[in-house]
Amino acid sequence: MLATGYDPQVSEAASDYLLGSHDAELTRLAFQHRVWAEPAHALWRRTGFRRGDRLLDLGCGPGYASLDLAHLVGPEGRVVAADAAPRFLAHVRHLAAERRIGWLHAAEVDAQRLDLGERFDGAYARWLLCFLAEPERAVEGVARHLEPGGRFAVCDYFNYRAFTLAPRSAAFDRMVAAVQEMWRANGGDLDVMSRVPAMFERAGLEVVEIHPVSRVARPGSPGWDWPIDFFRGFLPRVVEAGLMTAGEVDELWADWGARREDPAAFLALPPLVDVIGERRE
Repeated sequence: MLATGYDPQVSEAASDYLLGSHDAELTRLAFQHRVWAEPAHALWRRTGFRRGDRLLDLGCGPGYASLDLAHLVGPEGRVVAADAAPRFLAHVRHLAAERRIGWLHAAEVDAQRLDLGERFDGAYARWLLCFLAEPERAVEGVARHLEPGGRFAVCDYFNYRAFTLAPRSAAFDRMVAAVQEMWRANGGDLDVMSRVPAMFERAGLEVVEIHPVSRVARPGSPGWDWPIDFFRGFLPRVVEAGLMTAGEVDELWADWGARREDPAAFLALPPLVDVIGERRE
């Protein structure tokens, strides 16, 4: 049965998602999905997701991509939005109830110990593997849940250090290095896609595509604005961890403000890679 509403009081304590599941993160993820929706839909088309499919959205977060996938497969299909954060799943249920999408379902799971008791025609994971200490276990779990011929589409970071502000900013470069270090300290990997094709092959998924997603953004564009809320929410924690000083963060914001007024400036967004794997017979 679908939930009748979204309870913002559902605790986020049960999830160890590095960025939290509070209101500000829900808002940030909604904007992020809008900024990156076009590459996501292009990946789904190349993967072959279609009406009537049974799809798994692993690491679904608040369900913005899950909702789009539910519209794609239609009422003849089924989408399971799976995540470890109860508050995100409450939001998924709210979206499904509000829009009367009875074929969108939420499931609380540990992506590294996946056991859903059903098979799928396809699966999708965006910005999930970079958070995991053992991403290969998530890949293996998805492979077990796919029908023969089913496909797993992944989009995640590769070569995060290429996230660059132009003209170059030493403060921005220090920030990128500090974020990478904090990510590693929490068990994640912002270059995880370098390892994913090999994970697919070991899990019995034939790699059918490796596709780069490289974008630049100019000041005032959605892509330029996309990292701002992440900086505001995450950099205080980086300072608290001793990986940057408050003065370095102030220098970053000063450089950011100067580049925003510079018509020649641009932001090279963190490189992403799409990988599509197909379960062998």
